[in-house]
Amino acid sequence: MSTEVGTIQRAKAFSLGDVPAWFWLGIAVYALLLIGRWLLNDSDTYWQIAVGQWILDHHALPRVDIYSFTKAGEPWTSSSWLSQVLYAVSYNLAGWTGPVVLAATSIAVTFALFAHILGRRIPAAYAVAVAIAALVLSMGHFLARPHVLVLPIMLAWAYGLMSASERGQAPSPWLLLLIALWANLHGGFIFGLVLVGAFALDALWNADRAQQRSLALRWAAFGVAALAACCVTPYGWGSILAARKILDLGELLHLIYEWMPANFSKFGLFEMSILALIAGALYGGVKLSPPRIALVLGLLHMALSHVRNIEIFALLLPIAVLAPVASQFALRPAWSARTGAPMPVLAAVMILLGGWTWLLAANTAFAPPENHSPAAAVDALKVRNPKRVLNDLPFGGYLIWRQMPVFIDGRAELYGEAFEMAYYRALQLKDINQLLSLLKDYEIDAVLLTPATPAASLLDHLDGWQKVYADKNAVLHVRAAN
Repeated sequence: MSTEVGTIQRAKAFSLGDVPAWFWLGIAVYALLLIGRWLLNDSDTYWQIAVGQWILDHHALPRVDIYSFTKAGEPWTSSSWLSQVLYAVSYNLAGWTGPVVLAATSIAVTFALFAHILGRRIPAAYAVAVAIAALVLSMGHFLARPHVLVLPIMLAWAYGLMSASERGQAPSPWLLLLIALWANLHGGFIFGLVLVGAFALDALWNADRAQQRSLALRWAAFGVAALAACCVTPYGWGSILAARKILDLGELLHLIYEWMPANFSKFGLFEMSILALIAGALYGGVKLSPPRIALVLGLLHMALSHVRNIEIFALLLPIAVLAPVASQFALRPAWSARTGAPMPVLAAVMILLGGWTWLLAANTAFAPPENHSPAAAVDALKVRNPKRVLNDLPFGGYLIWRQMPVFIDGRAELYGEAFEMAYYRALQLKDINQLLSLLKDYEIDAVLLTPATPAASLLDHLDGWQKVYADKNAVLHVRAAN
């Protein structure tokens, strides 16, 4: 009897050591992001929440511009409407802590899932090391904006496609729910459709010749279904057209930081990672099939073309090479699909984490940085009740937040290449006549710029303009009274 009791007690015993490494990694990422406070370091967060709040207030989606006076009434599709609503709801519930917690949770889930996927093919130490490397590479784009909410969806979508390819089957129809959700959260779902083609080619390459025709038809049917799923949004087919617009901005993409190409003028983490991967592949003799090679090169091209794609490269490259590398080097998986900790352990950890989050939020003042929030300058601006304000791009989101019509904001797809390039040349004084034309043609009666913007210094000496406010973040000029 005593032996029986002892066996039962040992079976029921558990400890925090039973929690798998991928779970601890997710918690560590979550804690790091909450402590770091850089998730609000982007002025676009202001207008993203403002749009979400408008949707909640009006129970409708915007279909024309309602925030600027330069493009007022022109067609505009909010392709990230669901993310914007989620951020607005989180803000209403907990102030700025809400969007921070929401974004941090999504990123933490992404890297916990990432480590779990890797650990199903390679040892835990390798899985966690690769996940940490991907985390470090991606941190420059961790912001409370819609794109971070789709990272776990993108990862699950890619893994589902890869698994189907390796099984020699078409993807599960349940995956279509992921791409439909992605299409409502962020315009990057177009990349999800590209991945269908990439993994379809991989599946066909590995299939027997007798099965290729049937398999091709099943993947093609899935691709058509995925395209249809992307239209399951309030905008329908318009979501795809809106997502495509951002790629038609031409020269402007080279002026928007996150769309700039990778810069190798100084040795950095991204360059070091590429060199390390090349060295490892050469030393280890890694072999990939042509479709996988094409996918790897495609991911690298995306990351080199636009720095915002570095996190896609960091997350999906290991997924693309996971099975071939694990097989070639006979690596043992760290855990199976069912590996996990006892529910009491997970519940205890989550309760402790929730309590820590509540304490941190109660004692931490989360807020966007002052350089994106020129509160005093806008207060001085509102006293003068201007009708048309020429604003610096980083102030567009905050002006929308303060319910003031803007000249320009972060919605580059709305303003277009020609408009934004003329704006850039004017404020950078590359064409002074262009600046004078903007002031006249748009009947500007106030100008709100950063002190570093060249046009701010010119206005100090321009007849008819008076500086009425200045601090380290903003300079305000108004038309002088006649």
